[in-house]
Amino acid sequence: MSDSMVGKSVAILLASGFSEDHLTEIQKALTSVKAKFKTTAPEQGVVNGWQKTHWGHYFPVDTQIGDTLGSDFDFLVIVGGERAVSKLKSNLHTKRIVNHFFDAGKPVSAIAEGVELLAGSGKKIAIAAGEKAEELRNAGAVISENNIELSGNLLTAVDSSLEEWVVKTIELFSSYEEDKAAA
Repeated sequence: MSDSMVGKSVAILLASGFSEDHLTEIQKALTSVKAKFKTTAPEQGVVNGWQKTHWGHYFPVDTQIGDTLGSDFDFLVIVGGERAVSKLKSNLHTKRIVNHFFDAGKPVSAIAEGVELLAGSGKKIAIAAGEKAEELRNAGAVISENNIELSGNLLTAVDSSLEEWVVKTIELFSSYEEDKAAA
């Protein structure tokens, strides 16, 4: 597994208001396995993270979402953050990018509110109990009772499972074989 991510590219989909700890933890893990990653967002230049109850740090945007092609990446990560997901839901490029990964059979990993962008996938997703579950069910999601759910090449997790989500994301991405996905 140590060399399986070398040279692989990961798109990290976010917008201002994203959960800063989700981004920093997945970036650390991707760096440790020598994967290349780029942030993609509707904003140009920088995005502002959210730390629990207040604004956090600024992070560079590597590519604007309108200029991003899913075919340029091997994997997709969607971090949480209520403000960010709200912005991404209303962006047509979000749907285009997410659909590319599903259509191509490429692995996607999402956590917390980021899971909401996958509602129309028809796959089983993990989401915290509450008002969003019914909304997502109505949009075509199959709701899991687990905190972490792997459904084919889709990994989803609730916010409280951040550490496990990071580990499982790296495992999923490392075990992915493009030849098998195309079959």
